[in-house]
Amino acid sequence: MTRSTARSEALFARAQRTIAGGVSSDARRMPGVPLFVDHAHGAELWDVDGNRYIDYVLGQGPNLLGHAAPEVQEAVTMQVTRGITYAAQHELEAEAAELICEMVPCAELVRFNSVGSEAVHAALRLARGHTGRAKVIKFEGNYHGWLDPVLYSVHPDPEAAGSPQALRAVPGSAGQTPHGSDELILLPHNDLDAVRSAFAAHGSEIAAVIVEPFLCNTGAIMPVPGFLEGLRELTTAHGSVLIFDEIISGFRVAPGGAQELLGVTPDLAAFGKAMAGGMQVSALAGSREVMNSITDGTVAHAGTFNSHPVAMAAAVAVLRTLHEQRESIYPPMIHRGEQLMAELRAAGQAAGVPLLVEGTGAVFQTYLTEADTVRNYRDFVATDRAGMARLHQRLFDRGVSIVPRGLWFLSTEHTDDLLAETLEAVAAALPGLQEEENG
Repeated sequence: MTRSTARSEALFARAQRTIAGGVSSDARRMPGVPLFVDHAHGAELWDVDGNRYIDYVLGQGPNLLGHAAPEVQEAVTMQVTRGITYAAQHELEAEAAELICEMVPCAELVRFNSVGSEAVHAALRLARGHTGRAKVIKFEGNYHGWLDPVLYSVHPDPEAAGSPQALRAVPGSAGQTPHGSDELILLPHNDLDAVRSAFAAHGSEIAAVIVEPFLCNTGAIMPVPGFLEGLRELTTAHGSVLIFDEIISGFRVAPGGAQELLGVTPDLAAFGKAMAGGMQVSALAGSREVMNSITDGTVAHAGTFNSHPVAMAAAVAVLRTLHEQRESIYPPMIHRGEQLMAELRAAGQAAGVPLLVEGTGAVFQTYLTEADTVRNYRDFVATDRAGMARLHQRLFDRGVSIVPRGLWFLSTEHTDDLLAETLEAVAAALPGLQEEENG
């Protein structure tokens, strides 16, 4: 199918003259011309050429209540009239922190940042400062932001990364320091035996274990039974800090995040995305014992735009809505998502395409694979990622926008009619998908 792209092409040419690569985040690079949005509302967006899309990207996850949610519009508009930024305290940040402490199991104290990478960086510094140790266990395929200390082995070349029994840390970018990974212990995701071995060898040196409890940056991978529970037991036994990176899962999969959904409470957790309806807010939350190392000034944490009043107004509006209306928000949204997942499986079967669909109704992944599950990065690499890229393009051409690697986010605004329209596009996109590869 052919979309009009003349205006997008002109804007891309213009952007390339003054913006490196024509985009301001590598995540926005696309084959050909990137998406230039004109406006968005609910679960739909329109590009500058007038093409309409049912949106399952939702700003990479933040728009749980849909684009331009009325609650967010009202809160942001009201705060802008009162001032943009103060470099001082204000009531909204206290209200947001109180809501997080009511909603999130691990939250006794909170600090705010602007983006997820900052919150994760703060968590790691805090864990090291609190324990007086340096080493951190990180899992292959987990993404914890683009900053140097953790940008290792997110989606590495398996040959460069070594075998699962002896993983090598692969930097994600040129320009990272040669020894930046010296204090990282890199392990396979969902492998508790590997974690036990690491603690047996280095237990007194390990400051923290950091993990995406629901791994959404490499597929949509749930923890195998006992994995998170085992991490909790091992970190407690060895005096290490357990950190959950809930930048994606927080407030999306449940009001209290993956830790509520899965029943395991970490010492620290990083949040972002879904907590502010698209505004730039992240949070570090954790136990009073660990967070007190910030309270007493042992560990430094600062930022001009931390607790930005306009962003915090959005956060309060969204968090209050999710907290007070949880029963009318989460069950219906998750039910529709699960219904869509089931229909996608059926569409794949009808088209003779091996389409695996895993995750939750709030966020899930489609894979092209004959495997019956995906448990870690190596399983993810074994799927047909080139075929998924083709499926993404076919859906995009038919007015359905998903994250290119196959991730789908749901919002409260994805109606039954939009799901039906989506499935029509999927049914049209699947036939011949694998023949295209062979051709």
